[in-house]
Amino acid sequence: MSTTDTRTKETRSFQAEAKQLLQLMIHSLYSNKEIFLRELVSNASDACDRLRFEAIGRPELLEGGADLAIRVSIDAAARSLTISDNGIGMSRDEAVAHLGTIAKSGTREFFAALTGDQKKDAQLIGQFGVGFYSAFIVADRVSVLSRRAGTGAGEAIRWESDGSGEYSIEPATREQRGTDVTLQLKPAEDELASGSRIRAILRKYSDHIATPIRMAKERWDKDQGKYVTGEGEETVNQATALWARPRAEVSEEQYREFYKHVAHDFTDPLAWTHNRVEGKQEYIQLLYLPSHAPFDLWDRTARQGLKLYVRRVFIMDDAGELLPRYLRFVRGVIDSGDLPLNVSREILQESRDVHAIREGAARRVLGLLEDLAGNRQDDYAKFWGEFGQVLKEGIGEDPANRERISKLLRFASTGKDAASDAASVSLADYVGRMKEGQASIYYVTADSRDAAGNSPHLEIFRKKGIEVLLLTDRVDEWMLTFLHEHDGKQLVSVAKGDLDLGELADAEEKKTRERVAGDYQDLVARVKAALGDRVSEVRVTLRLTDSPACVVADRDEMSQHLQRLLKGAGQKTPEMKPILELNPQHPLIERLKTESAEGIGEWALLLLDQAMLAEGGQITDPAAFVKRVNRMLAQGRPPGARS
Repeated sequence: MSTTDTRTKETRSFQAEAKQLLQLMIHSLYSNKEIFLRELVSNASDACDRLRFEAIGRPELLEGGADLAIRVSIDAAARSLTISDNGIGMSRDEAVAHLGTIAKSGTREFFAALTGDQKKDAQLIGQFGVGFYSAFIVADRVSVLSRRAGTGAGEAIRWESDGSGEYSIEPATREQRGTDVTLQLKPAEDELASGSRIRAILRKYSDHIATPIRMAKERWDKDQGKYVTGEGEETVNQATALWARPRAEVSEEQYREFYKHVAHDFTDPLAWTHNRVEGKQEYIQLLYLPSHAPFDLWDRTARQGLKLYVRRVFIMDDAGELLPRYLRFVRGVIDSGDLPLNVSREILQESRDVHAIREGAARRVLGLLEDLAGNRQDDYAKFWGEFGQVLKEGIGEDPANRERISKLLRFASTGKDAASDAASVSLADYVGRMKEGQASIYYVTADSRDAAGNSPHLEIFRKKGIEVLLLTDRVDEWMLTFLHEHDGKQLVSVAKGDLDLGELADAEEKKTRERVAGDYQDLVARVKAALGDRVSEVRVTLRLTDSPACVVADRDEMSQHLQRLLKGAGQKTPEMKPILELNPQHPLIERLKTESAEGIGEWALLLLDQAMLAEGGQITDPAAFVKRVNRMLAQGRPPGARS
């Protein structure tokens, strides 16, 4: 950094990652280069909205003109394009912060997600938010002249960059508040110096902008054979709030373009809902489901929420209080007719009107998801892949809508499409396929699809053809503390408690269970004595068909999987010892009956460690486990084993 004196010209460098991202964005988005104008006009519109809001408490900010507008001007001879607004403007510090958004958080996540496929990477760039820097797609140099509302003419700033990695900022003069963004067009972009071309782009992408977009009138000159600048100005967009118009007057294309404006995304939304609510509270809501998750979806410090307007006056663009946290991926606008214009975040948190809006918006989004799940299953599968884990949070956060949310959940399972990793099975699907006499919905939790699908706890269920849900998201264990049943069927973990299949167990199995409990009573006691306090209990089980042993948790205790998740997050967990279950039909367990005390000890430790590994857990002494296995392999049997 050259200097901190705010009255001199200063040259700054972008971060290294920002340079790389800027170049990648310019090349990847070139095929969709028109979006630069949408982004710059959207920023200008936001600046006008912010001025309206700040002027509620400081009317003097509107001195010099309350007629807020965006102006687009062309200098064909100089091959330049300027987008001007008389909105809030920027101070020097704000220019450094806002014009450097490309270097803010999320850059590392962006590069980690790149695939090398230009088309897919262009979509990722859209999620990242190209914003102001999309200007470099068509411009060799970009200059910004801005003056903050409420400051003097001599307190303006000029920001310039050629997009190569550095930018300069210096003091400047601007007679009125607002911002001019001037693009020096690349030689190959002469078409953008045409008024008709710019008008076409504005009407395509920015017709919904509530702030009027004005351009100099043009007339056809027969002698020159081209359009030339005429007298006066004309408004090239409808300049009305799209959400305030009747649905019948808004086309699908206009809805899509408005989403791209409000979400700063250039991919189409997955679905949307638009309605006016009248009654005790009056408000309009236009809510969108994005087709891709943003990079900051899991960032709790990220600004997320809807744009809030009060009687068409912009209030804030990240009003998270208008939707529950588990719907933070929704984008859109809510325009209230009841809230005060000077509404603050404190008022939003305490207002009964806001509480009612929040509940109504949540119901509307859930209704949209229900329609998607019922009538557009492929689109819902896409939604679930992007946002399913977030929606699961609603089971615990929104008790009033828990039943509706539970019907929207999707899981992988051992049943239909068992070979697929896709989570496509609803609880209703599962219940509809339950075997006669089955009283519970069975599930297993694990760190991955493979670990869940290969769990030894599933062996008896596979043998009997009983479907088991495979839960592998980190949020699942937390969700299950709130989701206990569906349609009168209890959700039961196959890895907790003593297995009781009820009517699904045939008479022969019940007799076998009673017989082995007596036959193996002595062996169970010897194994428990060998393991000591490493386990809370040892018992025989019929849940296994191929594995010699497994570990389970008591029905009312924390599962092994949840313990690992909490420990991995650095949280303390109560010490819980597993239950070791032995398969009496396995040759290894049969062999234990004839082992000496020393041999029993070696086998018991080996079986416990194997069961912990199969469960996805960690063993307490890996080196001892390896030595024990090597010793047994070398000798053919543990020391002290009887021939």
